[in-house]
Amino acid sequence: MTTIAELPPGFADKVLSAQSTFRSVMDAMARPGSVQRIVPMAGAPDMMMRGTAAIALTLFDHDTPLWLDARISESSDVTKWLKFHTGAPVIQDSSIASFALISDGVLLPALERFALGTNEYPDRSTTVIIQVESLDAGRGFELRGPGIDGVATLQASIKPADLFERLKFNETLFPRGIDVVLVADDAVVAIPRTTRVANKGS
Repeated sequence: MTTIAELPPGFADKVLSAQSTFRSVMDAMARPGSVQRIVPMAGAPDMMMRGTAAIALTLFDHDTPLWLDARISESSDVTKWLKFHTGAPVIQDSSIASFALISDGVLLPALERFALGTNEYPDRSTTVIIQVESLDAGRGFELRGPGIDGVATLQASIKPADLFERLKFNETLFPRGIDVVLVADDAVVAIPRTTRVANKGS
């Protein structure tokens, strides 16, 4: 059993680190497909990348119900760390989650299971955070939509391999829908619900 004292630490400087991480995530959301770096480092429990831990410390709190994939939810070290550092309530019902944390994309459930928001409150949807292998090597993707001048290109190694095909369901839902944040170590890429992604050259 891990005691509180043995848990990996949070941010050394809470305010500055949270501000810096928040800026990186907002820049990623404003410029879909652009790779942003998360600079402040926190201790991260096993199965959580450094960038994921920093995002959790910045965005999660006692008002943000959190859904965890099967692998993370079975790790008492991760759930203890999240509870101690963020206070976010971990819930079983994905349809009311503010955030979903996916340690490995192969564990991603059907996106329809998450909160999609309402036409009146489209922001009441789940932001899905997925840890991926790489955001600078792998298949080429072309992104179009608000915040992108023409076309943005992204090279990434992502599971599930059909993630962007799955996200096409956002097109029929607008203004509702799912926003996705991809994390590879300290790199972050956002795919907001308004972004359309195609395989490069297709």
